[in-house]
Amino acid sequence: MKSNFKSDLAKAYEAKEFESGIYQAWEKSGFFNPDKLPGAGKPFVISMPPPNATGVLHLGHAAALTYEDILIRFKRLRGYKTLWLPGTDHAAIATQTRVEKILAKEGTDRYKLGREKFLERVRKFVVESRQTIKEQTRRMGSSCDWSRERYTFDEGLSRAVSEAFVRMYKDGLIYRGSRIVNWCPRCASTLADDEVEYKEADSKLYYIKYGPFVVATTRPETKLADTGVAVNPQDKRYKKYVGKILEINLAGHKVKVKVFADKIVDQNFGSGVVGVTPAHSATDFAFAQKHKLEIIKLIDEQGKLLASGGKYQGLDVAAARTSFVKDLKKNGQLIKIEDFKNNLSFCYRCGTPLEPLVSEQWFVAVDKKIPGRKKSLKELAVQAVKSGEIKILPSQFSKVYFHWMNNLHDWCISRQIWWGHRIPVWYGQAGEVIVAANEVEAKKIAHGKKITQDADTLDTWFSSALWTFSTLGWPRQTSDLMKFHPTSVMETGYDIIFFWVARMILMTEYILAEKPFETVYLHGMIRDKEGRKMSKSLGNGIDPIEMIDKFGADALRLSLVIGSASGADLRLYEEKIAGYRNFVNKLWNISRFILANVHNVKTIKTRPKGKTLSDRWILAELDCLIFEVTADLDNYKFSAAGENLYDFSWAKLADWYLEIAKIEKNKDDILLYILERLLILWHPFTPYVTEVIWRQFPSKQMLLVSSWPTAKKNDKKILAAFRELQELVMKIRNLKTENNIAPVELPDCVLVSKLLNKNDLQVVAKLARVNLVTTITKAKIFKTAHSHGQINLARAISVREKENLEKYINSLETQLANKKFVASAPANIIEQTKEKLKNAKAKLL
Repeated sequence: MKSNFKSDLAKAYEAKEFESGIYQAWEKSGFFNPDKLPGAGKPFVISMPPPNATGVLHLGHAAALTYEDILIRFKRLRGYKTLWLPGTDHAAIATQTRVEKILAKEGTDRYKLGREKFLERVRKFVVESRQTIKEQTRRMGSSCDWSRERYTFDEGLSRAVSEAFVRMYKDGLIYRGSRIVNWCPRCASTLADDEVEYKEADSKLYYIKYGPFVVATTRPETKLADTGVAVNPQDKRYKKYVGKILEINLAGHKVKVKVFADKIVDQNFGSGVVGVTPAHSATDFAFAQKHKLEIIKLIDEQGKLLASGGKYQGLDVAAARTSFVKDLKKNGQLIKIEDFKNNLSFCYRCGTPLEPLVSEQWFVAVDKKIPGRKKSLKELAVQAVKSGEIKILPSQFSKVYFHWMNNLHDWCISRQIWWGHRIPVWYGQAGEVIVAANEVEAKKIAHGKKITQDADTLDTWFSSALWTFSTLGWPRQTSDLMKFHPTSVMETGYDIIFFWVARMILMTEYILAEKPFETVYLHGMIRDKEGRKMSKSLGNGIDPIEMIDKFGADALRLSLVIGSASGADLRLYEEKIAGYRNFVNKLWNISRFILANVHNVKTIKTRPKGKTLSDRWILAELDCLIFEVTADLDNYKFSAAGENLYDFSWAKLADWYLEIAKIEKNKDDILLYILERLLILWHPFTPYVTEVIWRQFPSKQMLLVSSWPTAKKNDKKILAAFRELQELVMKIRNLKTENNIAPVELPDCVLVSKLLNKNDLQVVAKLARVNLVTTITKAKIFKTAHSHGQINLARAISVREKENLEKYINSLETQLANKKFVASAPANIIEQTKEKLKNAKAKLL
């Protein structure tokens, strides 16, 4: 098979030589834009989960980009009008925290700079970091439509945020009220319930003499603001106190508490008595609302005690606890202290312990009925998934979704930080509240009166919840919105199903009365080789860009999707990425071999007719592969699709068919037909290397926009016959190995088969390296399901064995020719030596 074609492919694939140029060519083609794609297929849309504008891409982003790009390239090849809309999130609290850390190193802070100068500094930081993220997204091979790139602080998206807020306020779904919130003293802001990070920690349980009771608490300092005592209605010990108001002296600090009964109290925990601090516990706040208790705020936003804390005023929580416990002990009211494992709450951004406190904030009412809809926001979001309108994959995450939605409380959307969408609410001097889409409208409503905008900003997830439709132009009725919404798939990590996915469903169902997407696919977390979470403290993180520089984007992409079940966590380590780099090179070399061994490189549009069993087999296997990979990707089985492609490329095409092609020859059309389709099938996974190889074909069309292959139903008889051929080859190879026969040696062999013809058996002989004969003596008999044979293992002596025998024979002959040996050696030794010589010579016959 000598080729007249001079391939441009070097001996080894060097990713860094091609990736930048290939990506530029893709961008220049315009085919990332659905409006410029050939044909008029059905839209397939993914809104890229926007990475935070805080710096660099991490492995979680790299995994998401890989999964999404596989889907987009797959659908584009199948003729869909694909839109993958990219963007970044302003990431309010995360970005502000990052910039504040930079300022701290410079010896200043946001308060010294003032709001406007601080925001200028953040904007400058974001411009730089967004550019970094965009370039790194390109490095991954992401075929997204950069002409439609969005940012949650774009003018259009900011308008959408204000419009949504105003609409919800008018419908009574947004309100301002005092409630328990999760407060971060360091960030000086509230956090939503699902932004709280819980960690088990060693704690103490303090038993305190509390008037006629004993109260057990992990936070003794909060007892200074108790306004109630709860007991179980079935607890006979305390029935006489229920309904009474008691004055309790706590080391000189007096509190008035109302004793009430509530079945939620566990009478077997501690003393069965619970001191209720409504201002600093979500559970206690609910008690207060239910039993009409007074709410006394004890701890301020800086984490220090207020005047209600008496002599402990001004102390931070830790210092107040130490001092108060010391005073209780001195006063004889500290009964005992026990070690206790407790789940403590921390800020998910800065790691500071959170302080539950009552604060006036803006909330979304999730249980209130929407005017004219007869359903609440929560009910809309539950119904969308329960009805099957939205499918969550893997399916087990539906249970997680429902559990979270059913336990969802009103959503606190106000944040006491500067970076973010300013809450579109203004206040008049007389306390009037004006809610408007912008300041111009607010001033019109105020009729010229002086107004001041609310200083708070909105939770980042409020703007992110509008992502699928605000990025398409809403609140304007744009052609993009009508054409590309609802989107097709939301692909993201399972860790943000609460933060983001649920809120998108909730907000889109409310605002557009339609689903944001048809399917949610949740991928797992990336872990290290030992299964540990990657973190700075463990030093086990992997920088995706470093891996691209070292091994290429295609290798990284393969390592991120192959080897884990859908939705399961995936272990990633450098050796694994290196392994897939080796496979990418294998694919390159398969292509080089084919291109170098055909007479003319051309496009083969029609399926060739196989002349031999191996031809018909590889074409049937290709058909199987097309069916399997298509079905796998249609069903989001990314790893299975990759594994099937890997197995075909290496174990079937390279290990078997290419070896047979060297024997049978004249297979140009079949080899080119297979290579073209294999490149297309691999393209969603390894876009760079496949596009480079594709350029070797005369087609002027990019692989990016070629057509996904179709397949015919395969003939199972062909597959069975070739399995028989493989079994025979493997059987003979094993027999040779077991008998120390070198692969290059050609022992005589007789082969008879019910399934294989003469040509097939010649192929078996060539692959197994045996000499086919019609009769044989002194042979080893072997069988397979449909064939049998005989092989003369005795005659087969390896070159090395022959050399060793000849040396051995020479040494024996020399010994027997030695007159001194013959004269002095015992007769039996001489006879043994002659017998050894005879046997050794026999082995050479």
